[in-house]
Amino acid sequence: MKNFKHLLAIGLFLCLSISLFAQQGVKKITMEDIMLNHTFGQKSVYGLRSMNDGIHYTTLEENGTKIVKYAYATGKAVDTLLDLNKLKSEELTSTFDYEFNTDESRILLMTDRENIYRRSFTANYFIFSFKNKELKPLSKNGKQRLATFSPDGRRIAFVRDNNIFIHNIAFGSESKVTKDGEFNKIQNGTPDWVYEEEFEFNKAFDWSPDSKALAYLKFDESEVPMFNMNKFEGMYPQVKGNALYPENYTYKYPKAGEKNSIVEVYVYDVNDRLTKKMDVGAETDQYIPRIKWTADAKTLSICRLNRHQNKLDILLANSKTGKTSILYSEENKYYIDSNTLDDLTFLDDNMHFIFSSEKDTFLHLYLFDMNGDQVQQITKGDWDVTEFLGYDQQKKVCYYQSAEVSPMDRNIYSIKLNGSSKKNLTPSKGTNDASFSKGFKYFINSLSSVSQPRTVSLYNAKAKLIRTLEDNKELVEKLKDYQFTSKEFIQLPAADELTQLNAWIIKPFDFDPAKKYPVLMTQYSGPNSQQVLNRWGIDWYNYLAQEGYIVVCVDPRGTGARGELFRKCTYMQLGRLESDDQISAAKALAKKDFIDGDRIAIWGWSFGGFMSSLCLEKGSDVFKSAIAIAPVTNWRYYDSVYTERFMRTPAENPSGYDDNSPINHTDKLKGNLLLCHGTSDDNVHVQNVYEFAERLVQSNKQFEMQIYTNRNHSIYGGVTRLHLYNRFNKFLKDNL
Repeated sequence: MKNFKHLLAIGLFLCLSISLFAQQGVKKITMEDIMLNHTFGQKSVYGLRSMNDGIHYTTLEENGTKIVKYAYATGKAVDTLLDLNKLKSEELTSTFDYEFNTDESRILLMTDRENIYRRSFTANYFIFSFKNKELKPLSKNGKQRLATFSPDGRRIAFVRDNNIFIHNIAFGSESKVTKDGEFNKIQNGTPDWVYEEEFEFNKAFDWSPDSKALAYLKFDESEVPMFNMNKFEGMYPQVKGNALYPENYTYKYPKAGEKNSIVEVYVYDVNDRLTKKMDVGAETDQYIPRIKWTADAKTLSICRLNRHQNKLDILLANSKTGKTSILYSEENKYYIDSNTLDDLTFLDDNMHFIFSSEKDTFLHLYLFDMNGDQVQQITKGDWDVTEFLGYDQQKKVCYYQSAEVSPMDRNIYSIKLNGSSKKNLTPSKGTNDASFSKGFKYFINSLSSVSQPRTVSLYNAKAKLIRTLEDNKELVEKLKDYQFTSKEFIQLPAADELTQLNAWIIKPFDFDPAKKYPVLMTQYSGPNSQQVLNRWGIDWYNYLAQEGYIVVCVDPRGTGARGELFRKCTYMQLGRLESDDQISAAKALAKKDFIDGDRIAIWGWSFGGFMSSLCLEKGSDVFKSAIAIAPVTNWRYYDSVYTERFMRTPAENPSGYDDNSPINHTDKLKGNLLLCHGTSDDNVHVQNVYEFAERLVQSNKQFEMQIYTNRNHSIYGGVTRLHLYNRFNKFLKDNL
């Protein structure tokens, strides 16, 4: 569920930002501009890989056929490292991704990608040697997953058919690390569905620093209940084998309160070919969301969360004996955000580590010693660190992104390990995202704001601008031909009448304050999410404003970058405060002279669809219509990790589940409701809408429903997305 936010961020779902300035052109925005032609797409700089020297980088160019080396300082190409056209291989004509070994003498190339779930895929991998110019397949025994060089570059670990293999480059041999892998039963080296989705990782193995051992997770999902989905013939893509008899696709999906996988940690000794189990405790109903080697090649760190996800232990395991000890423990009366697990950084001195925590009610960076004792709180203040970007071991400097300037802005900072010499490296207001070179000599920053499309610039470590890589001048010029209005930041009252909620509003281009306009409220509202951000974009909301609607977006209580107390006040009652706040905001909007209080609608996708459904039921006196896309309609239907993090189990918190699930409030429905869902949604199952629809029928409530064959949670393929949004347009026109 929460990973749907990442789809918003990378463009599978439409960006929610709009330009602040009003253009005076004559062209109107069309749905084809937004959904098919990407007329207002921002250019960026993608696929830059820093090389070992920290002064050069590589990019993948010409449809994946060339890897070109550039100098950071000049931006000029200095070499073409690989040209697949010259290799004239019939098996590998292009690559969609690549990975160098440690000394950059070889490279792994990937082709023929087949997606499994959100992050997982299979591919054919090839090894290319720069020294002898040889290209060889990693394996001829079937597609592989997650192929990864050992630090010494002599071996490659990968997964196939739920087992781990090691390829010896010198001999071209392939050996099995595990043999018990089986679909829907045992997974070695890859996470099960719920771990991949909610703990946000794909690779569940890690080479030791000395390349002598491979640590991995084993998932026993034998007891996890099975979920079934029908897959039809469909189109884009078409599965002809399903033409007469639909495929019954089954996979392991633990719903709230149901059995999870039992996860074990093992270390495989490459030379002895022996496997040792690490002691993660007697409890099996728990989570092991991360493993990571320390600076000591014989010591593995293991992150262990209890099922409530409010107690974290970082274990240190002796890879030879399997014995473990607790390095660090933390408890939280709500839950511990699993995103912080990736911040765990062991220093080269093997005496300290960096970790992030909300122990002072804001998310900050801390320095600990290897006894687990706090040495230093590195960052401090009534603001959240939103991303830890890395640590320069030589200069003893941390780099991070935070919301210090404003919850709606993001800036990049450097700070010394002792908490001194903090510097804002990107003082411009807006959303700054940075990527540092190896050695932290340079960083590339992407900046956008409501008044400016994305600018991508290269800086040195002292934040001196070296050059601009992309300024989107063509887009800026194009926008002069179009009519679109500004996005204004406002605040609206929460239901507690004390808290002010951040919001934005878009008015029609020819806005007349003497007229009254219909309103569409847009929101996601999920825990720690944000849509009210100072970033740029042109999307469906501009089209609606052009057609005479006012569009408003509100981030209710429970959303991000305003500290732990604001973020976690929805604990054990997902939907209650958030829907109360959206209703309160709608009532405040209805009082404005230019808004028609009888024509207010709300919509959302995923968690946002859950919210729009619940708001229409609870707020029947203020909302006339709602659109719910792929909504959770009963939290008992959603997965264990996400739901229990915020709600605990249904057995522990039945009222929290039932009181705030739309499926239990159908008798309150008075307005117009449109439900949309894809039949192959592996995340929020179409079961949610089908069961909701049945409750609506039995409550004798009329509604509209649109089902999309074989579509997943993102509902796209062919012209599906255009059809979906035209469906929205018609619904709003008919009902507002």
